[in-house]
Amino acid sequence: MRGTTAGEHPCCVTWYGAAGPAPPSQSGATTGNPDSEGRAPDELALVLAQAAVNAIESAGGFAGGVYLRSRTPGLLRLAVLGGLPGTLFRPWWRMHVNRPFPVAEAHRSGRPVLLADAEDAMRRFPQFMAGLPFSFGSLYVPLADGREKFGVLVVLRAATTGVPVDETDRRRMLQSGERLAAALAELCADGKAVEWEGEPVCVHLPSVTTPPVRIGNFEWDLADGAVVADDELCAILGISPAAFPGTIDALAARLDPEDAYGLWAVARHVAKSGAPVTRRMRLRGPDGRPHLLELSARARPPGGGPGGHLAGFLVDFGAGPVVAEATDRLPRAILSLDRVGRITYLNHSAEMLFGQARSHLTGRVLWEALPWFGHPAYEEHFRAALLSDEDVHFTARRSPGPEEWLSVSLYPGHDGLTATLAPADQPAYAPGSVTRPGTGLGSPADRASALYRPVALAIALTEAVTARQVSSVVTDELLPAFGGRQLAIYLLNERHLYLAWETGFPKGFLDRFDGVSLDTRLPGVETLTTGRPLFFESMEHLAAAYPGIPMDAHVGARAFLPLIASGRPVGSCILGFDQPRGFSPEERTVLTALAGLIAQALQRAQRYDTEAALARGLQDALLPHRLPVVEHVDTVARYLSGTQGMEVGGDWYDVVITGQGLALVVGDVQGHGVAAAATMGQLRSAVRAFALAGQDPQEVMHDTNRLLIDIDPGQFASCCYIVLDPASGAAQAVRAGHPQPLLRHSDGRTEVLDLAGGIVLGVDQHASYPVTELRLDPGAVLALFTDGLVEQPGIDIDLGIERLRATFSEIGSSSLAETADRLIREARQSADRPDDIALLLAARWAAPTRQVP
Repeated sequence: MRGTTAGEHPCCVTWYGAAGPAPPSQSGATTGNPDSEGRAPDELALVLAQAAVNAIESAGGFAGGVYLRSRTPGLLRLAVLGGLPGTLFRPWWRMHVNRPFPVAEAHRSGRPVLLADAEDAMRRFPQFMAGLPFSFGSLYVPLADGREKFGVLVVLRAATTGVPVDETDRRRMLQSGERLAAALAELCADGKAVEWEGEPVCVHLPSVTTPPVRIGNFEWDLADGAVVADDELCAILGISPAAFPGTIDALAARLDPEDAYGLWAVARHVAKSGAPVTRRMRLRGPDGRPHLLELSARARPPGGGPGGHLAGFLVDFGAGPVVAEATDRLPRAILSLDRVGRITYLNHSAEMLFGQARSHLTGRVLWEALPWFGHPAYEEHFRAALLSDEDVHFTARRSPGPEEWLSVSLYPGHDGLTATLAPADQPAYAPGSVTRPGTGLGSPADRASALYRPVALAIALTEAVTARQVSSVVTDELLPAFGGRQLAIYLLNERHLYLAWETGFPKGFLDRFDGVSLDTRLPGVETLTTGRPLFFESMEHLAAAYPGIPMDAHVGARAFLPLIASGRPVGSCILGFDQPRGFSPEERTVLTALAGLIAQALQRAQRYDTEAALARGLQDALLPHRLPVVEHVDTVARYLSGTQGMEVGGDWYDVVITGQGLALVVGDVQGHGVAAAATMGQLRSAVRAFALAGQDPQEVMHDTNRLLIDIDPGQFASCCYIVLDPASGAAQAVRAGHPQPLLRHSDGRTEVLDLAGGIVLGVDQHASYPVTELRLDPGAVLALFTDGLVEQPGIDIDLGIERLRATFSEIGSSSLAETADRLIREARQSADRPDDIALLLAARWAAPTRQVP
């Protein structure tokens, strides 16, 4: 299917519910939407849309959607958006899983995120609220089937200020997520790709507040006065068909006196003359709302004579639609929108104000029909009304012409917005005007809209850890905030600038600037050496200032920002724009301030990278470089670093030849970084020393626990220690809060051992560690590991251990090295590993013939 071009909006589909027909086809759609030839949406889109609608209704929400994984690793895309205009929420169509947003958190952790109100959201996800600073609640449930993660189900609803999300709504959300995950797993099993690459499908939710239109019919025989009414008319009147009196009194009693006289006058006229006549009047329903009553005369009965028939129908329009004849009398323009931004009604004053007929505007998306409403400041006001359910008032500027300035008020409801517009005087500021160089931004709303992404950038930079994460945050937040397309970050090292990050530039173009010295006359160098940002409104200005500087194919503007933190130079940042543009004083100030924040974040990242390299080197030095060789037993070890935080852990393994046998050790220090690595080294040395001193397993564990308490590093550790007699296969095992090891027998049967154990090391100096006796027969393989191999966020660790056991059993007679590689390869497939992994395998053989690891 084709992708949409610039200016197109995502497909908007009215959803008819589970029992209704499929949504009608729309044109101009992307993947998952109906295509331009009118074909129905594909199965994945329908499954997602139905699930989103059901979840929104069951959780009492006004909007929601589904984020789905994409072909880009670590990137979720908004696949379905229900109850909100897709265009207004374009910045949230893409979501990286490493970002501090509730969608990403739910996906990463595998646990639901339930935010009752804005205060709750601000406390936990300040960057999220920087972009959507409105009062609303939101619920997020991960979509996963076992180890396979599909995405996240989202529901937005009214804030429950000070009241946490109750257990009923939590259960309903979880059930909705489980049903959708199961449906997506079925699609996967059928060979369908469960991923999203296009724009979101926008779904119009079924109305819950507007009653349906009802029509009842009746016949009045004027000769005998009998009235025959159908069941629908009785229902509108609020009586049962059996209770209908069969006379006109049931209707006349609900008419105003003047209309009642009119009813009898029409009946008298028809009875006497038989002339055709049609009349309309208002009839009050049981709830006091007016209904339309229309009467029409029938011819005299065959054979003539007095009498005649009046046929009529009674229409109940419900409480929702605006009555056109009433609003057309108002001098103020009135406009109604549904929740996906389509114009559902406008009165005569609105037609005159916009200079367009109702027939032309009704059914169109507001920002397409009236493009001037698409200004970012006005979009922010519409987002506020749709999300917070509070009235919003602002001044807007139309295209130049009469009545250029308008006072706009937005009144939200569950099913949409009603807007009133009236001419207004030009305010002191200029909301919605185009910012020209040197003029600054317009209204406070304009400034807030233009600056909320820089605010989000500032918050995100405080959470970025590595230089790569900092650069990624700048790419995701700074470029969209100012309309940039290119970014380059250079870092200073020994008076030379080295390219650390680039995006948007032609391949290889920046290589010529990599490693330039600080005495080179280039804008990226001079902005750092002088400390002054440099702004060039066009490439011609840049070429004039720096004759002979290499140019790429772009003809836009450039901004060169110095990265200086605490008075120390860090590097320089280059922003590129596709078109020539000016830089207002406000923009220059903001960019300069943000450059300082970027520099501080990069400086922290450099210190962190230095510490991480030190910790990694320390860890490598403390882990054994080779394992001892003994007869009858082969050992193989593997170590795999985690991917979150980029810090080393405190996992370790060891194999020690003692007087009692071969000691197999695996341990895990709580925490990460240099401190964890240092504690790991102390514990490994202590266990080795106690083992070589001839202590039995219980004494080794007891003394190691006392040592950790005495040095008091503020950390605790788990450990599994097994002493094996290579000749007989007899073994003694002791465990301190560590995962149970696995044992694969010679016949392939694999079990999770049940070793008695004590609490983790470093907590209780009086803790005891019982010993378990076991035996390894020839051909048996023992697997010791740390919890990083079997633990995944949101998934019970017992499931992880069972998967490892099954894989260990399936490997069969492979060599010990191949077995270790296979177990580690299973773990390596997950790009989201919060912890390091240590694995130690020991195989006992009947003869001294060994396999080479």
